[in-house]
Amino acid sequence: MLELFTDAATAGTPQVSAAGIFIRGEGHQLKMGEYLGEMDNHEAEFKALVLGLRKAAKLTTGMVSIKSDSKVAVDAFERGRVKNPKFQPYLAEALALAETFDYCFIKWIPDSENRAADALAKEALRAHK
Repeated sequence: MLELFTDAATAGTPQVSAAGIFIRGEGHQLKMGEYLGEMDNHEAEFKALVLGLRKAAKLTTGMVSIKSDSKVAVDAFERGRVKNPKFQPYLAEALALAETFDYCFIKWIPDSENRAADALAKEALRAHK
């Protein structure tokens, strides 16, 4: 089983964001931070989820446990829908990627349990300034 931790960091005016991805399990450990450009934090959380699932899909077709501190992204993924049209393409891609795994589930975790992904997102944001 792979554990996929995702997070986003947003700062400034206009708001710029970065994603942090931490994957472990099945002999893998991947740490990645990626600058995302201008977007709000919720959009960045969805983008981080998609980026993480893309990376996980390159590592396994088995079981993936997604962990995120974004209630908006977690709730949308669990329901399979989101009202905000800005988030809909991200959710559609995340759900399509989830279908490529034998089993894929998501769990909300508090910030304190998502420090690795948070640090990677903040590092990517700082590196871009």
